[in-house]
Amino acid sequence: MIAAISVGIGILLLGLALWTVVVRDTFAAVAGFIPYGLLLTLAWLVLRAVDVALTEAAIGAGLTGALLIRAASRLEATEAAAQAETPGLAMRVAAGVAATAVAVVIAVSLLSLPDPAPTLAPEVARHIQATGVGNPITAVLLSFRAIDTLLEAIVLLFGVVGVWSLAPDRCWGGRPGLAQVVSPNDILVYLARVLPPIGVVIGIYIFWVGADHPGGKFQGATVIAAMWLLVMMSGLRDAPPVSRRWLRAVLILGPAVFIALGLLGAVVAGAFLAYPDGWAKLWIIIIEAALLPSLAVTLVLLLVGPPQRPEVSP
Repeated sequence: MIAAISVGIGILLLGLALWTVVVRDTFAAVAGFIPYGLLLTLAWLVLRAVDVALTEAAIGAGLTGALLIRAASRLEATEAAAQAETPGLAMRVAAGVAATAVAVVIAVSLLSLPDPAPTLAPEVARHIQATGVGNPITAVLLSFRAIDTLLEAIVLLFGVVGVWSLAPDRCWGGRPGLAQVVSPNDILVYLARVLPPIGVVIGIYIFWVGADHPGGKFQGATVIAAMWLLVMMSGLRDAPPVSRRWLRAVLILGPAVFIALGLLGAVVAGAFLAYPDGWAKLWIIIIEAALLPSLAVTLVLLLVGPPQRPEVSP
C-alpha cells in the first residue's frame, strides 16, 4: 500500500512540476505550484521526515504560494503583453540545450556519488546528546549549523527592507497594503474572531515541542503570522505603520539575541555560536523564543507588501 501511494505521489509531483514549468499563464502556474508543495509535504511524510514536511507545508506551499499569488496579481496588467511575445527558434533551442545540460550535470553528480554516500550523521549522533535537545533537526539547525540558521533569519530581515524600499516616497513609514473593508456579518470576520486565539496557542505549542519533537520556530511563526493576516484581512485591525518603533524592535529581536548569544559563546565557550557545557538547551530555547515573534512579524510584512498609505493617527 505504501509503495502504491509513493508511486502515485511521485507521478502527481512530476505532472504538477511539468505543468508549472510549461504553462504560460502566471496564475495557472501558481495554481500548479501550491498543490505541488502540498504533495511534496505528503512525500516527506511518507519518508518519515515530519519536520521537513511541516516546513514544506508552512513555508513551501503556504507562505511561498501566497507570495506568488500576490506577485501574479500585480503582474496581471502586463500578462497579455508577455504572452504575446513569442521567443524565436534560436532562443528556444538555446533554452532547451541549457536546461538539458543542467539536468545532465545533476544526474551525473548524483550517479557519481560513492555508495554509501559520505555523511556526517554518525558524528552528529555521537555528539547530539551534548545539546540536551531531543529533536535532531533542532539540534543540527541551532548547534552544528547555527551560522546557517542565523543567516537565514538575517536574509528574511533584509527581504523586508527590500520590500519596504519599493514604497513611494510619499508613503514611506506608512501602512502597508490596502485598507480592508468587510461587512461586520461576513464569515471572514467571524473566523477572525474565533480562530486567532486557537491558532496562536497552536503556534506556540509547535514552537515549544520543537526542542524534543517535530516542530519549531519557523512552523510556529507561520501559524501565528497566518492568524495575524486573518485579522487584518477581516478589517478588525489595520496593518501597523512600518515606522513604529515596536515593530522594528520585534523585527530585529531574534537576530539580535542570536548574535548576542553567539558573541557570548565566543567569550565563555571559545567559539562564536558555541554553547557552554550544560547550557546548550537553555540557550537554544532562548534563541528560538526570540526568533519566534521576529519571524512571525517578518512573514506578515513580506506578504502585505510595501507601504501604500500614509500613516493616519488613531
